[in-house]
Amino acid sequence: MTLDEHMALMRTGAMYNDLAPELVRAREAAVVLSNRYNASFGRPAPEREALLRTLLGSVGQHVHFEPTLRCEFGRNISIGNNFYANFDCILLDAAPITIGDNVLFGPRVGLYSANHALDAAERAAGGCYARPICIGNGVWLGAGVHITPGVSIGAGSIVGAGSVVTRSVPAGVVAAGVPCRVIRALTPADRTGFAP
Repeated sequence: MTLDEHMALMRTGAMYNDLAPELVRAREAAVVLSNRYNASFGRPAPEREALLRTLLGSVGQHVHFEPTLRCEFGRNISIGNNFYANFDCILLDAAPITIGDNVLFGPRVGLYSANHALDAAERAAGGCYARPICIGNGVWLGAGVHITPGVSIGAGSIVGAGSVVTRSVPAGVVAAGVPCRVIRALTPADRTGFAP
């Protein structure tokens, strides 16, 4: 199979061979490109964003990752405008990862669209499956949040630090915990009156 054929199979959610040579080479290429981006820290933003566009599928304006960014393939990641990720972000993009506008990630946030087979023999043979992840506009993921395959986070929601998100979170809420659950809705009372 070609790399594009592997990627098409992975997007269907079917089991795929994570050890296929084409996928191994694609992951190695993503490491090289992410190393180049990480090494550009301190360079002008347009230069860094140009490097990011060589790695990721789609990148909006004002997209910034603190060191270090790690991704599996890169090509399956789409990021909107005004995105900021704090230190040590991991995006495993065997399935599409879509991130909206005005999104904040705390340090050590991880989005993991792939999972290994449950059966030990299938797992040892490279059996994996992937499900898309979608992060809506205006979302804030706190430090150490982990998002598992197939999860969506609704617009404007906040996921508290240390949460493991195994189910989708609706828009406009605060959610936290292991496993993550909705704590409460965001309301006008949450406004402080801050204006720059």
